[in-house]
Amino acid sequence: MKTRVYLAVLAASCFSVFPAAAQNVTGVPGSPSATSTIDGQSLPAAPPAFGGTINLDAQESTPWWPPIVVPPKGAPNVLLIITDDAGYGVSGTFGGVIPTPTLDQIAADGLRFTQFHSTALCSPSRAALITGRNHHSSGFGVIAEQATGFPGYDSIIRPDNATIGSILKNHGYATSWFGKNHNTPTYTYSTSGPFDQWPSGMGFDYFYGFMGGESNQWVPWLFRNHTQIFPWNDKPSFNLITGMADDAINYLREVDAATPEKPFFLYYAPGATHAPHHPTKEWIDKFKGKFDMGWNALRDQIFANQKRLGVIPENTQLTPWPDDLPEWDTLTPDDKKMFARQAEVFAAYVAYADHEIGRVIDEVRNQGKLDNTLIIYIEGDNGTSAEGSTLGTAFDLAAIQGINMPVADQLKFYDAWGSDVTTPHMSVAWSWAFDTPFKWTKQIASHFGGTRQGMAMSWPGHITDKGGIRGQFHHMIDIVPTILEASGIKAPQTVNGIAQKPIEGVSMAYTWSKGAKDVPSARKTQYFEMFGNRAVYHDGWIASTTPPAAPWLLGLGKLPNVIDGYNWELYDLTKDFSQFDDLAAKEPAKLKELQDLFLVEAAKYQVFPLDNSVATRFGQQPSTTAGRNTFTYAGELSGLPPSAAPSPLTRSYTITAEIEVPEGGGEGMINTLGGRFGGYGLYLVKGKPVFTYNLLALERFRWEGTDALTPGKHTIVFDFTYEGPGFGKGGTGVLSVDGVEVAKQAIAHTIPFVATIDESFDVGIDTRSPIDDKDYQVPFRFTGTIDKLTVKVGPPQI
Repeated sequence: MKTRVYLAVLAASCFSVFPAAAQNVTGVPGSPSATSTIDGQSLPAAPPAFGGTINLDAQESTPWWPPIVVPPKGAPNVLLIITDDAGYGVSGTFGGVIPTPTLDQIAADGLRFTQFHSTALCSPSRAALITGRNHHSSGFGVIAEQATGFPGYDSIIRPDNATIGSILKNHGYATSWFGKNHNTPTYTYSTSGPFDQWPSGMGFDYFYGFMGGESNQWVPWLFRNHTQIFPWNDKPSFNLITGMADDAINYLREVDAATPEKPFFLYYAPGATHAPHHPTKEWIDKFKGKFDMGWNALRDQIFANQKRLGVIPENTQLTPWPDDLPEWDTLTPDDKKMFARQAEVFAAYVAYADHEIGRVIDEVRNQGKLDNTLIIYIEGDNGTSAEGSTLGTAFDLAAIQGINMPVADQLKFYDAWGSDVTTPHMSVAWSWAFDTPFKWTKQIASHFGGTRQGMAMSWPGHITDKGGIRGQFHHMIDIVPTILEASGIKAPQTVNGIAQKPIEGVSMAYTWSKGAKDVPSARKTQYFEMFGNRAVYHDGWIASTTPPAAPWLLGLGKLPNVIDGYNWELYDLTKDFSQFDDLAAKEPAKLKELQDLFLVEAAKYQVFPLDNSVATRFGQQPSTTAGRNTFTYAGELSGLPPSAAPSPLTRSYTITAEIEVPEGGGEGMINTLGGRFGGYGLYLVKGKPVFTYNLLALERFRWEGTDALTPGKHTIVFDFTYEGPGFGKGGTGVLSVDGVEVAKQAIAHTIPFVATIDESFDVGIDTRSPIDDKDYQVPFRFTGTIDKLTVKVGPPQI
C-alpha cells in the first residue's frame, strides 16, 4: 500500500511541473474527445496537470487525456490572399480594365477598402502582413536579397515577432501557406537549414511554394515543406498558378476529410503578377488587341472607371504624366506593337491568377464552409513594378541589373512572350498607368503609386454592408489584429517563452457594420520608408519626400544625402485623394510637424539608419560560403541554392573536373549554376567538352573542344580571369583538357549582380532549364563518373 501511495504522489508531481494555463474544457474532462480553448497569453499553452490516477496496476489506475486545443466557438476559417506587384488601377474591381471576377465577388459579398496600404516592396509588405508589425520592426526594411546588418534590415523575423500562423496554430487552427514566401533569409535556403524562418518555423504546418522574390512559373524552384519537387516532369504543361491552386484544393479536401470541424488558416500568395509574367496561352489570347489604345488612353479610362465605381472621390484629380516617360502618340509602329504585347501578357497574368484564386474559393463553397470563412483579398503587395525598365524586356533579370533590351530585339520574342523561353516584364509606362490615379510605382514609399492597394474583405453574417466601400486609412499591419478579433483570440504576451513585441496594427472590424462608412479611421498615424524615400501620415495629412531618382534607375546614379538632401511635399488627403496638390510652401508649420513626427516614428520602429542605395545591396548578406575559396564535390548533386554555392560574379574562378568517360563516349552535365536565363554550364556534347556562359539570355559565349574525349580518366579545367574592379566587367576564359588548352576567348561583359533567382547549382545533372537549349534538354545526367569537382574562386573585384 505504501508503494502504491508513493507512486500516486510521484506521478501527480511529475505531471504538475508546469502551471496549467487557463482553459475552458468542453466534454468530459480526461476523455479522448474532450477539447479546450486557451487564453493564449503564453503560447504554446502549458500542459495541464494529469487528472487521472496512477497505481502499479493499470486496472487500478484511471487514464486521463489532455484536452485537444481548439479555437474559440464560432472562430472562422481564414483565407488570406495577396497577389504580387499590382497597383491600385490594375483590377477591374478598383476601376482597371482587367477583369477580376473573383475579387469582384468578394467585394460584392463584403467591402472594398479604398485607402489600404503596403510598404512599397515585396518582402517588407509580407512581413508586415503576417506579423502585424511594421516592416522595419520585423527586420524587413528591404527585400531579403538586399538585407543589411541592422535590426530593421537584416531579413530576420525574430522570435519576439510571432506570426499569425504561429498564433492560430497554437490555438488549434490548421495552418498552411501556398505560393510566394520571400520572408526567409537567403542564406538559409539550403536543406541544411535552419528552418526556423521557413514557413514551417513560422507556424505554418504545410507549405507549397517558392522561397524567393520571384519564380519562373513554368519550371519553378518549388518546395513542398522542405523538399524540392518537380511536378512538370510528369506534366509538361504545368504552370504554378494552376499548380498551387490544385495543391491548395487538395489540401483543403484532406483537412476536411480528416477534421471537418477544424478551422483552417490558408495563406495564399501567387507569384502573379511579379515578373516573369507567365500566364498560359489560353489567357494571353483573350487580351489580344485590348491595349492598342496605349498607356495614356488606358490611364484616362481607368480614372473614369474609378469615379464611376466610387473607388475614388468625385473631386479626385489625375496626377500628371511624368516628363521622362514617352506619350503613346510619339511612338513608332514597332514600339506600339511590342508595348501592347507586354500589356496583353501582363493583363492575362492578372486575370489568370484571379481565376485560379476563384477555384480555391469555390472549393471552400463546395465544402459548405463559405458562410464561416473570413476572406481577405489584397491585390498587390506594392504598386505595379517599374523593374522592367522604360522599354520592357524579354528577360527580367537583365532589366533589374540595368541592362536594357531594345524593342527590335524584343520583337524577336513577340509570339513567345510569356512562354517558357521568356521571362518578360513590361515598360515602366504601363506600370505608371496601372497605378492610376497616383504618381510613381513600386519601390516608392512616399507616394501612393507605390503603396495604395485595392483590397476586399468578406465574412457572411458579420460584414453586413454587402457591396459597401470603406475609405478609412489602413495598412498591412492591420490585418493580423483584424483576424485575431474575428477569431476571438488575443495576441500572446509570450511565445516559446519569449516576450512578444506589441502588435502595431489596429483591427479593421469596426468598419464592418452598415453604419460604419463614415466612422473615423482607427489608424491615426502611419510612417512609410523604402530606400530613403519616406512619408508619414497623420490625421488626414501626409508629408512625403520627393523621389530624387526614378526607381528604374536602380539607385546607380548620384543620390542626395539621405538625411537632409531630400525635398518634401505635403498633402491634405481629406481634400486631395491622389497627392495632386502639394501644400508644402503654403503650410510650412504643418510640414515641419510631420517631418518631426517621422523622426519619432522612425526611431520607434527601427527605421534607422536610413540608406538610399539599391542595386549595390545585392550579394552583401551572410553566406555559408563566406571565407571559403575552394569548393569540392563528387558524384551527383542537385538543388544547391546560389547562396550556398561558389559565386562566379565579379571575380576570377577556376573549375576543375576530374571525370571518367565510359566506353562508347561521354555525354551530360558536369557542373552548372543557373539555366536558360543566366548562368554557366560545363558539360560534354557528343563527347566534346563545352563551357557555355549565359549572359542573362541576351548573349551566350561558348568554349568548345575540337575532339571527343576518349574513354577513361580526364581532367577538364575552365579558368576565367576577371578584368575588374567593378560590376559586370569582362574577362578571358580558357578551356583545357588534360593540361592542353582547347579553347580561349575574351568576353566584354559578365553578369553584374545576380546570375539566377530561381535556379540552382548542380553537379552531374541539370534541373529546371538548360543553359543552352541548342545543346541539350534537362536533366542531361552525366553518363560517366565525376570523381571530383573543384571550384576555386578569387576575391571579389568590386
